[in-house]
Amino acid sequence: MTRPVQVAPRDGRAAVGSRLRATRQGRALTIENVASATGLSKGFLSRVERDMVSPSVTTLVALCDVLNINVGDLFSQPDVAYVPWDEAPAISLGGHLISERLLSPRREVRFQVLRSQVKAGDPATAGEDLYTVNAEVEFLHVLKGRIRLMTVMENWDLGPGSSLTLDAREPHSWKVLDPADGADLIWVLVPAAWTGTA
Repeated sequence: MTRPVQVAPRDGRAAVGSRLRATRQGRALTIENVASATGLSKGFLSRVERDMVSPSVTTLVALCDVLNINVGDLFSQPDVAYVPWDEAPAISLGGHLISERLLSPRREVRFQVLRSQVKAGDPATAGEDLYTVNAEVEFLHVLKGRIRLMTVMENWDLGPGSSLTLDAREPHSWKVLDPADGADLIWVLVPAAWTGTA
């Protein structure tokens, strides 16, 4: 005998109103525009966007048509990836006395975020030879310490709070200027220079 599988519904009602409102605003439409296109009242649409009423399937289809989105998009789970610091994978980009971790998800292909930390007292360097990264854009933000970023044409001295954006294919390297202070850096690569499968 085959037994039916009964799955309990999720706790709480799907809150589609905020997604409808965000989409409408992203399309630069007013409630009046949507009301005129759908034949629904502004008051009703306002209550829908505040999740005070549950619209019928027919109403949702009409709203999605006007907003040019799929009905399923209203119920999809947000694409969120949480990477706790103690689980961020260690990486090595070939530097000396540098602790580096990948902060973005391994499978993320649109960008990568890396953190490079140098302990106080360590004469760290990314290497004497200039290198390139397999990405289009490289963004650097200095959280702590002072570093020198060297390119073929120019050197840049950066301190806490400073940022630099460069073509990742431009040969470059960096070193800590004050080893006694250490350094803490955030790098963003666009798109991701490599992807993992784990």
